[in-house]
Amino acid sequence: MTKNIRFMDTSFRDGFQSVFGARALTDDFIPAVEAGIHAGINHMESGGGARFQSLFMYCGESAFDMMDRFREAAGSSASLQTLARGINVVALSAQPRDMIDLHARMFKKHGVSHIRNFDALNDVRNLIYSGQCINNAGLHHQVAITMMELPPGCSGAHDAEFYLKTLREFLDSGVPFDSICFKDASGTSNPKKVYETIKAARDLLGNDVIIWAHTHETAGVGVTQYKAAIEAGCDGVCLARSPLSGGTCQPDLLSVWHSLKGTDYTIDIDVNKILEANRVLEECLKDYFFPPEAMKVSSEVILSPMPGGALTANTMMMRDTGTLHLFPQVIHAMSECIARGGFGTSVTPVSQFYFQQAYANVTQGPWKKITEGYGKMVLGYTGRTPVPPDPEIVSIAEKQMGMPVFTGDPLDTLEPGIPKAKALLEKEGLPVTDENIFIVGALATPGGNKGLDFLKGKMSVNVRKIEKETESASQPAAKQAILNPVSSPCLYKVTVDGNSYEVLVEEEGGEVAAIKPVSASQGEAKPKPAVEVLAKLPGNVYEILVSEGDSVIKGETLLILEAMKMETPVTAPAGGVIATMNVKKGTTVKTGQVIATIQ
Repeated sequence: MTKNIRFMDTSFRDGFQSVFGARALTDDFIPAVEAGIHAGINHMESGGGARFQSLFMYCGESAFDMMDRFREAAGSSASLQTLARGINVVALSAQPRDMIDLHARMFKKHGVSHIRNFDALNDVRNLIYSGQCINNAGLHHQVAITMMELPPGCSGAHDAEFYLKTLREFLDSGVPFDSICFKDASGTSNPKKVYETIKAARDLLGNDVIIWAHTHETAGVGVTQYKAAIEAGCDGVCLARSPLSGGTCQPDLLSVWHSLKGTDYTIDIDVNKILEANRVLEECLKDYFFPPEAMKVSSEVILSPMPGGALTANTMMMRDTGTLHLFPQVIHAMSECIARGGFGTSVTPVSQFYFQQAYANVTQGPWKKITEGYGKMVLGYTGRTPVPPDPEIVSIAEKQMGMPVFTGDPLDTLEPGIPKAKALLEKEGLPVTDENIFIVGALATPGGNKGLDFLKGKMSVNVRKIEKETESASQPAAKQAILNPVSSPCLYKVTVDGNSYEVLVEEEGGEVAAIKPVSASQGEAKPKPAVEVLAKLPGNVYEILVSEGDSVIKGETLLILEAMKMETPVTAPAGGVIATMNVKKGTTVKTGQVIATIQ
């Protein structure tokens, strides 16, 4: 008897994240949702993960509005699923209990029916409360165990025995669930290991529990992994539609359907209707910039497992900061970060911890700067890593961060978030709604609050599309463009008749933004040389905390740079008065660039 394999269309969440860094506008893709429903697809991934914060940070949209429109387009009977990261849910950092509960209730309110819930460390403690909240909200709770392949020479976790141990721990917790997923965000797990893991899980769970498999095609083995999972007894797989399939995305729906011909398994689709739905999706995205790295097999991730959903998100950010040329070095350095960090699965947020630390190791020197996320992970503040991290790295993190090793439950360290969010909204004169409470709570960072910036209209749109030829045939037919780009001013020193001036020139258009004398006139005493404040790493100016004319002391934070979702304070190298501030909010800076001067 032929077994029908279920599938979820991941094009509109994981596909967007894996190709566009989650930056896709709702108006552009809604027709493709409707086309998918018309083609008979009744289970779609509609949001969550990076498709929550990216809507606010890059698309100028509310993720809640997007989810409402998605449900309207899909109809009332479709299963719409989102992705949650355990105690992080869809936030930029771990959330307190009241915010975790609010997440489940808000997503239910805005049309979600299923939530896949995972923890990158496979620390079951991080799944218990979030899973209870998902269940209490009346949603389908799909708990996930995260998988990957370890870097060469590493052992002690991420084998079938480890995954079964994690599964037993979850079952022993008593948390209610509706299905189980084995999730490989980097697409690197050896197919034999996939088979052994799911076969053992099926034997443990019996035939009535729904088992799902999730992977990416990044390393070129996704279809093979799915065939192994299906033969081992899984019931459903995550698939995507062209042009958001293959490469860093999920395996293609039609390719997997084709690979099952002549076997005891099938996927029940109308191929012609799927082809038509694909054409609609391709038309919807015809103006989008498809990064070349998103469309190819990247076999190097087998050695440094980088999730498909993070690879292009990171390369997009590296394009924004002019550091894409460093990507090969960073991906190579990432292997050491995994090997010495305790083997947390390379999936959000841990994949970002690995990449941020590798980026810092490349741009600032190996282990010269322990990044916040990586440091807190190796010190235990995000949960237990599968194996103990390298003691040397733990010691470096303790010294740099001034924090001891923590062995308790991460949730116990977090104060309630809703009262603080309400107080912030009231202070800013903004409506105190559940949606706004969750937005400012979930998008708070050490350097500011991106949710608040969105609600106050301060977030610009940064979606990469293709700029069509409009002026002459001699111009390139298409080039990469960013909607609402932020230009970067350049500082020059000009001497006229013995007098020196600093001239600030806008990069786009070449207009003079400011002229400031920097030396005394003839016959007057020369002032002491200005101290230059230099950028130690490339990034975007996220927040400026001082102005020209302000007095500062040595070590005081002047501004905050953001790169790879990582905020880095720039401090005053000396005390004095801010003579010039050479950047503005949104400016992209390079390593060694003069950001400000202190007199």
